[in-house]
Amino acid sequence: MPFRLVSLLLATALFSQARIKQIIIDRVESPTFTAQAFGDVGRYEKIIGRAIGEVDPFHPANAVITDIGLIPRNGEMHVRYETQFYLLKPVDTKRGNGLLVYSAPNRGDKRLFNSLNQGLSSSNDPTNFGDGFSMRRGYTMLWSGWQADVLPGGDRLGITVPVAKDQDGADITGPVRMELIPSAAVNTWNYALYPPVVSALPRATLTFRRLETDPRTPIPVVDWAYGDCGSRVFPGVPSNINICLRGGFQPDFVYEFIYTGKDPLVLGLGFAATRDLISFFRFVAADDYGTPNPLAGYIRAAIGEGQSQPGRFMRTFLSLGFNLDEYGNVVFEGMNPQIASQGIPLNVRFGQPDRSMGQHENAMYPAPEGGLTWTPTVDPLASRYISNLDSCNQTLSCPKLIQTTSGTEFWQGRMSLNITDSTGTKDIPLPDNVRLYHFASTQHTPASSGNPGMCKVVQNPAPFFETRRALLVALERWVLDDIPPPPSKYPRIADGTLVDWSAKSIGWPSIPGFTFPEVISGLTLRDFGPEFDARRISGITTIEPPVLGSAYRMLAPKVDSDGNEIGGIRSTTIQVPQGTYTGWAVRRAGFGEGDLCGLTGSYMPFKATRAEHIAAGDPRLSLEERYPDKVTYANQVEAAANSLVRQGYLLPEDATRLINAAK
Repeated sequence: MPFRLVSLLLATALFSQARIKQIIIDRVESPTFTAQAFGDVGRYEKIIGRAIGEVDPFHPANAVITDIGLIPRNGEMHVRYETQFYLLKPVDTKRGNGLLVYSAPNRGDKRLFNSLNQGLSSSNDPTNFGDGFSMRRGYTMLWSGWQADVLPGGDRLGITVPVAKDQDGADITGPVRMELIPSAAVNTWNYALYPPVVSALPRATLTFRRLETDPRTPIPVVDWAYGDCGSRVFPGVPSNINICLRGGFQPDFVYEFIYTGKDPLVLGLGFAATRDLISFFRFVAADDYGTPNPLAGYIRAAIGEGQSQPGRFMRTFLSLGFNLDEYGNVVFEGMNPQIASQGIPLNVRFGQPDRSMGQHENAMYPAPEGGLTWTPTVDPLASRYISNLDSCNQTLSCPKLIQTTSGTEFWQGRMSLNITDSTGTKDIPLPDNVRLYHFASTQHTPASSGNPGMCKVVQNPAPFFETRRALLVALERWVLDDIPPPPSKYPRIADGTLVDWSAKSIGWPSIPGFTFPEVISGLTLRDFGPEFDARRISGITTIEPPVLGSAYRMLAPKVDSDGNEIGGIRSTTIQVPQGTYTGWAVRRAGFGEGDLCGLTGSYMPFKATRAEHIAAGDPRLSLEERYPDKVTYANQVEAAANSLVRQGYLLPEDATRLINAAK
């Protein structure tokens, strides 16, 4: 055993180990899904409850948690939390495959079920099972609360954590920066994510700007007031947690309010709670009160996954060293951060984990400060040598990892910095335990309707469901049976598929009515103050907004003559296209026109006939020129699907469904 790990385990023995103390079962539905049997696995059951856990603030595994030493402790000097969980398991656990698939909720919502089972509508307490794919494979699926500020209701999963106080019990205060970009005009803004220090409210500032990079323009104090204008005109009903603006807040602007808040939640406990809950279900027979672990002795391995915000949670969970529990056990043998190209500001005093990534919105919140590559890389701009796997490499606890990404992450999430150096001049190779797959020409979450919303054109409907499902099975086999997944497939500098993001460099065709973006979500060094640990995305931000420094070079995927991305896995939709599908969209007039439009892409269908495409000056071939008849189209889809199956990027049952749909 390596000396470093021996030292860690010896040190662990010197501390009082905390853990999940109590499991409270609130509801059992056995069997569930109308007693449907799923092949050899049989029937499933739901177990819904809460876990009460304790964390030892003096244990080295927890030292990274911001403000962990500023929480009232119990008689054992431990810090207590309570998290909600939702478990789906085979009624007869021996008939499952022994894999625990943990999905971190997205703002309290459960997403994995829809990502694995075809034909489902979104639900936080699913009664429908679609094609039952995940049950047929015998997965045990678990969700639990990790976000302490999640909105209540709707069967969302949250966690209760304590508030940090000074050593003498006094309130902890500090700057809080809030950003508002309304989708429609509103007259009142409830800004108080954290309670305001009332005596400091006169010193708060409110600014606006139309584009993200525009200078901040202060709004005169006579034009805004602390009040609620819902039932009374400006200045409204006096309120310390709401702001009224004369004329209302308009969707064409970014509003920023900086005030002094108090009572920060110790949000970083969400990492420890996730670690300890997985550890309990995997390694403990019963809680301290004798309640048996419903998975005791059954789980062979665990995979952790998260989509978007929870994917960024999983990345930061890994980078902060939480994949090793206090007893020296590896928590997750496999991990899949999906559409998640940077970290999350959870382990930050006055943190705001709801903040997404983006060029127009949330651009200046902590998230990309930690290591973005999976291989240690010299970052000359930040003067450091770093990767996202540094902590787990030190403790030999790194999982087998599959990262999956869409086109939006390159434009809105700084994805190129995951795979290149900070100067954008060379590819960074992946370590042996990491695979990376790019879903070419897709948006962050495929559009389900043709409504453009704040964007200039309709959103991108190109799916990646089938490809992601195949890769989750590949991760399962990699973890359980050590069968390597298919080769990584993503844009690279070396083969010319990852280039500067200008229209000329990526080979963009000039499509009438389709505005190419003049901006990308870039990254500059940001100084949040001396108490912020940028390497760990942890600590205390004292400078708001941050001071900006040197800029990194951003790259984007090259496209073909239709405007569809070349590098990565091209689904049947992209190989046999009916239009141009992008990972970016541009905001329309009245909504910050010109900046990028949320986590969405764009779709521009081909003209139906040759005459129409010539009359419009559209450089792309029409549908009739590409597919003279339906048989031609169906044959091309069939060829593309069969090729993807051979490469391991599509499951045979999904290929059959896509081929039949095309026919």
